[in-house]
Amino acid sequence: MPLEIVRNDITKMQVDAIVNAANCSLLGGGGVDGAIHRAAGPELLAECRTLGGCGTGDAKITKGYRLPARHVIHTVGPVWNGGVHGEKELLTSCYRSSLELAAENDCESVAFPLISAGIYGYPRAEAIRVAVDTISSFLAEHDMTVYLVIFDKDSFVIGSKLFRDISQYIDDNYAAEHDDSTARSRRLELPRMFSAAAAPIRSVKQKVAADMYRAAQEDTCADEDTDELLCAVAANSLEEALGQLDESFSQMLLRKIDEKGMTDAQCYKKANIDRKLFSKIRGDIHYRPSKPTVLAFAIALELPLNEAKDMLMKAGYALSHSSKSDIIVEYFIQRGNYNIFEINEALFAFDQNLLGA
Repeated sequence: MPLEIVRNDITKMQVDAIVNAANCSLLGGGGVDGAIHRAAGPELLAECRTLGGCGTGDAKITKGYRLPARHVIHTVGPVWNGGVHGEKELLTSCYRSSLELAAENDCESVAFPLISAGIYGYPRAEAIRVAVDTISSFLAEHDMTVYLVIFDKDSFVIGSKLFRDISQYIDDNYAAEHDDSTARSRRLELPRMFSAAAAPIRSVKQKVAADMYRAAQEDTCADEDTDELLCAVAANSLEEALGQLDESFSQMLLRKIDEKGMTDAQCYKKANIDRKLFSKIRGDIHYRPSKPTVLAFAIALELPLNEAKDMLMKAGYALSHSSKSDIIVEYFIQRGNYNIFEINEALFAFDQNLLGA
């Protein structure tokens, strides 16, 4: 996906360029700066000596030498001094200058550390917000894959109130679901599979089966015979369901893009989806995307919860309260927050897979 938050060692990233959170001298230091110089070898320091240093908020580029990356982009972040001395503007400039330099040097993939959030003291939650906002704004205008590399879990922090609110929402929705028995969980899966496509029940025999089906859902008859009946009802409905298949996921996606008055590029960029993947979806009416891809498009199109569920169903998925990831996405949709990068920050903070390709 165009912007991905990953937990890794930046010196091991297989990308065109990694970004070094350097000091003004560009002659090496501690933290990420020292690790990059050690991994690149003495040739990097030798080239840096020829650059004449670098100003805060600016960026300069060198070769990668012994690193997997072809280039190292050196940028100097601001020291936090209360946030009233232009720190945000300077940090934004670090990311923007680095990305522009990468584009000028034909880099298709770039990996950033969290600039200024170490010994320079920039509050981590605010540093993440600047990084994500600046990178996502750049990607709206450019095709590039960008990684925000977090070395360990403790280095990544979202706002404490948001974290508490999401935790409470998960507790309210996740715990209750897991009190159900396995048999009940199986019965709950059947309406997800067949309710959208099953034909109306007309015959008396089907009416009786339907009454028993509903009773089973309410746990009034939870024996093996009931489970067999449920399977029989589902099987009897399958032929009718297949005969009533409507538009595919691809068709619904393209229809919604037109209804929203968006261009294809606006949609896949807002969804944090690669252009090549979107082309596959557009070119194949039967393309079956991953669940994170479907959710990413639902977010990009700002679909209400019922329409997001409908889009998921077109691709053979459903939102489930047995999935923390699904609950977090539902939390944002319910509150009308369709910023996929903020959603991905929250998913990362809770150790869940990100939305996108």
